[in-house]
Amino acid sequence: MDTPFKKVPTLDIRRYETDRAAFVAELGAAYREFGFCCISGHGIAKALIDGAYDAFERFFALPAETKLKYHVPGSGGARGYTPFKVETAKDSRYPDLKEFWHIGREIDRASPFADVMPPNLWPAEVPGFHEFGYELFQALDLLGSRVLRALALHIDLPEDYFEDKIDQGNSILRPIHYPPITEASIPNVRAGAHEDINFITLLVGASAEGLEVLTREGAWLPITTEGDAIVVNIGDMLQRLSNHVYPSTTHRVVNPQNDNARKPRYSVPYFLHPNPDVMLDPLPQCISADNPRRYDAPISSHDYLMQRLREIKLI
Repeated sequence: MDTPFKKVPTLDIRRYETDRAAFVAELGAAYREFGFCCISGHGIAKALIDGAYDAFERFFALPAETKLKYHVPGSGGARGYTPFKVETAKDSRYPDLKEFWHIGREIDRASPFADVMPPNLWPAEVPGFHEFGYELFQALDLLGSRVLRALALHIDLPEDYFEDKIDQGNSILRPIHYPPITEASIPNVRAGAHEDINFITLLVGASAEGLEVLTREGAWLPITTEGDAIVVNIGDMLQRLSNHVYPSTTHRVVNPQNDNARKPRYSVPYFLHPNPDVMLDPLPQCISADNPRRYDAPISSHDYLMQRLREIKLI
């Protein structure tokens, strides 16, 4: 079943400065309905995005034995390389058809979070990977904080509510490679139906077909972007904190039903996480007679992350 009359909206974030009340209302409405919105006017340079994609593609083209030098078994893929067919969507029979790399936040090694946020690994074989990769991490981190300011205002929180909760966030930039599909009857999809774990996810360069979001009516709605738009969706941590005012919506990446299935697909999501010690407990502003408290006990974002990583077979 498809829904041709529905479309995830695209909103220009520059309106946050020029037309704030209307922008916040429209953004909040989009997230309440879809858990997804496309953000344009963000100012991230096309040269940065293209340079990062080029570096990531060159890494994934390396021989398997070279890539495996950067795989850290037992780490949950926190940094470096995770091979093909490891991550498995919760309750899925089949692993996802992808390999990926994780870039995390650079923090002072004397930080209290250093034990759960290891140093980054960088592939020496790929010039530009470090520079483009971390610059894109920082650009998406700043954009994510701008989106969170608007989301805070929409639920009657101070604009800067999230600032001190994400400044040391265990966030991840994840370049992904979905190799060409060569078997006609393969049972796997490129990424099984799932919800994200974090506060919000920013997906840059989502122009390739395959991403679909599950609507309230139970239909799969394709999402592709135009121009400079970046897909931004709610994750489970923000859903929990907002007592489901902001829903974390199920989505997947399906195999194209045309010649694009035989082409590689690349995508680069940025998973914006809170600081590891942030407690995920429903906000009073999001609890009402119509939306009673859904969670009895708070849990730290780090403990929640570990719980979820076990579910998807990364640890």
